[in-house]
Amino acid sequence: MKRRDFLISSCTACLSASAMAGLLSGCKSTQYVTGHLNKDGLLVDKDDFKINNNDYRSYIVVRHDELKFPVCIYRFSDTEYSAIWMQCAHQGAELQVAGAYLQCPAHGSEYSNKGKVTNGPAERDLRTFPVTVNHSQLFIDLRKQ
Repeated sequence: MKRRDFLISSCTACLSASAMAGLLSGCKSTQYVTGHLNKDGLLVDKDDFKINNNDYRSYIVVRHDELKFPVCIYRFSDTEYSAIWMQCAHQGAELQVAGAYLQCPAHGSEYSNKGKVTNGPAERDLRTFPVTVNHSQLFIDLRKQ
């Protein structure tokens, strides 16, 4: 095989594999939940993360009519979670979840699954909330940051 043909063949295979991986990761649908809003924060069932008996989503998005922006909750283990206000720290647009990070559709800022800026133009981290695990529920304390 000629060098040129080998390179074209190899690049085509790599691009096909990358495209397939992107399509498969896009198949995971975002789980939206309402939760229960009280005067101090949100209550969310841990079961909202379950896909089946042994598999869990890495995140859910809580949307509630009384909240101006949704809250994204990432699950790292059965006892470790992070709750992030989905409002961009740059100019206030609603963020989109893209797997292990949050992205601003307006200007491209990106944040980690713990709310830290990973790519500007945003210069501030996102607002985060303490998460308390109570048996089968999570309590997201909206009073604190």
